[in-house]
Amino acid sequence: MRKKNVVLQKLAVQDYAAEGKALSKVDGKVIFIEGAVPGDVVDVRLSKNKKEWAEGKAIHFHAFSPDRVAPFCEHFGVCGGCKWQMLPYNNQLVYKQHEVEQHLRRIGKVALPPIAPIAGCDKTARYRNKLEFTFSNRRYLLPHEIAGQETFEPENALGFHVPRLFDKVIDINTCHLMEEPTNAIKNTIRQYALDHQLAFYDIRMHTGWLRTLIIRVCTTGEVMVNVCFGYNDQEAMKKLFDHLLEKVPGITTLLYTINPKKNDTIYDLEPKAYYGKGYIIEKLEELEFKIGPKSFFQTNTRQGERLYQITREFAELTGKETVYDLYCGTGSIGLFVSAQAKKIIGVEVIAEAIEDAKENATLNNIGHADFFAGDVIDICDDAFFASHGKPDVIITDPPRAGMHEKLVQKILDMEAPLVVYVSCNPATQARDLSRLDEKYIVTRVQPVDMFPHTHHIENVVQLKLRK
Repeated sequence: MRKKNVVLQKLAVQDYAAEGKALSKVDGKVIFIEGAVPGDVVDVRLSKNKKEWAEGKAIHFHAFSPDRVAPFCEHFGVCGGCKWQMLPYNNQLVYKQHEVEQHLRRIGKVALPPIAPIAGCDKTARYRNKLEFTFSNRRYLLPHEIAGQETFEPENALGFHVPRLFDKVIDINTCHLMEEPTNAIKNTIRQYALDHQLAFYDIRMHTGWLRTLIIRVCTTGEVMVNVCFGYNDQEAMKKLFDHLLEKVPGITTLLYTINPKKNDTIYDLEPKAYYGKGYIIEKLEELEFKIGPKSFFQTNTRQGERLYQITREFAELTGKETVYDLYCGTGSIGLFVSAQAKKIIGVEVIAEAIEDAKENATLNNIGHADFFAGDVIDICDDAFFASHGKPDVIITDPPRAGMHEKLVQKILDMEAPLVVYVSCNPATQARDLSRLDEKYIVTRVQPVDMFPHTHHIENVVQLKLRK
């Protein structure tokens, strides 16, 4: 069974595992399966084949699970997003809840209270506020096209990268992840570019004019568009932008970024406003947040609001507390809980995010929030505590990799009475909880689904100092 190009036939899919993969067992060996749901009977072509486990992709279905539903997107199965469309949303929540529980028990190995039922999304489509599309002169050929006898010349595309293929882009017609005018913007730009033979980017040769398209749509109705170009051509840009603004009147801010680099990141570049004020305003409850083209913000506004409400509830604030917001980003969590706190201290390693945080504090007339750029390990020393006070509550919201071991030790040294740990990766969160177990006990756990039809899960944990 460890040979290459192995196809396992008629596997009964039994359950879900982590990261959205289904699983089956053959003679006690666990098989992780992509593209299947529990109840399917499938043939699986293995991509990895170890002694005790293997993984692969479902390539033929002998029987479909009675739990399956029809995917709502025409690009399902090719596009790498929304992989769980064929699974009813309530089932998705069941598996996500189970994954959180398994990680906390198997990796964390700490005493746990009853885990609250996962907080699901009211909106399961068009819930994002930001998307990035890629221009490419190498359109990905669909399976039925490859199977045919016709030959295709390389074609232009505007859409998403094919999973695991860096140089191929799926031409996306309608994406259901974000409200309009997202598709109108994307399709208008693509059609104009095709009609006027504008050069789509060649990621292999690093040539071409049109590179990426970033769109943000706020619940306030404001819309930001940032088009990234390989080089500066003001005349062509003006014609494109004037056409776009005429055809899609809902755009409130239109920017461009010149990117001559070999990668698509814009954080070391300077977007410039062609039309509008150069930023947009989003709201969480009554708070306003200024979002620029490089700002980080929760990509699901409404569910982000729910996540922050849970965080605030877990913080148990009375108005007397000094709250340290670690990995504070643009200050959104700290500012969100600030009305119930005496003082907010935000720390973030990205200096530009701290400038956004300060601006957002000013925008909302919050004078008792201070933000500091740098590493928490370096900033939070005895002199800092003497100046700003020790934390009564720590809120930490690290990236997927979790907290650095030195930061965990720093939190143990701080001995704040209460810690709220917000995580986008329950596995690394569980690892960190096992380290914090030296001085803290887990008192509340609340999973939150931010991204329907994907395997991603957020989890909020409350910890209290052992007495």
